[in-house]
Amino acid sequence: MNDLLQVEDLYKSFVEGGEEIRVLRGLHLELGTGQRLAIVGESGVGKSTLLHILGTLDRPSGGRVIYRGQELSSLDDEALSQLRNREIGFVFQFHYLLPDFNALENVMLPALIQGWQWERAQEAALRLLEAVGLKDRVTHRPGKLSGGEQQRVAVARSTILEPRLILADEPTGDLDPRTGEEVQDLLFRLNEERGVALVVATHNRRFAAKIGAQMELRDGGLFPL
Repeated sequence: MNDLLQVEDLYKSFVEGGEEIRVLRGLHLELGTGQRLAIVGESGVGKSTLLHILGTLDRPSGGRVIYRGQELSSLDDEALSQLRNREIGFVFQFHYLLPDFNALENVMLPALIQGWQWERAQEAALRLLEAVGLKDRVTHRPGKLSGGEQQRVAVARSTILEPRLILADEPTGDLDPRTGEEVQDLLFRLNEERGVALVVATHNRRFAAKIGAQMELRDGGLFPL
């Protein structure tokens, strides 16, 4: 049952130099609890734009996004922010870790924003960092971590609030093949062990094939592969 996310007739346009650029054109998508989906497509076709809309980081120009039965356009910015922090985890190609915070503090941050007590957030973050193989790196700042370690911190951060949905935008695009596979396996483990739904935007066809269900974004629409 596609009970988690429904996208109906989605449009997104931008205006550049006085000209309207239509990126998404009447797009449809459904995703059920615990499902995995790869969105593939060439650079510049709108994969990141779509994930930003699904994750409430941006609003569509038209159409509906329904998350767990609630149409997101009915929510104001504060309500969207609360839903995003509580329900959705993000993993980007560039990890966006805070450079002045160590690995532990970076993972704790979403929980602290949500109002958790420091001790509870710390305990959960330590557990997650151990799970992603970084037990001995918790006090290291991002600049002292390898690219793969930084991305594993980002994955841990994305899951501390136990989201129902993880949106990953080219999560292995900046990593070497071996490290990329480690991050892929970590995302799959989260999906399988915790039932987290996973949507991955990638141009890596081998990665997409491992995910399972695939759709190609082209000409503003999604087409099954």
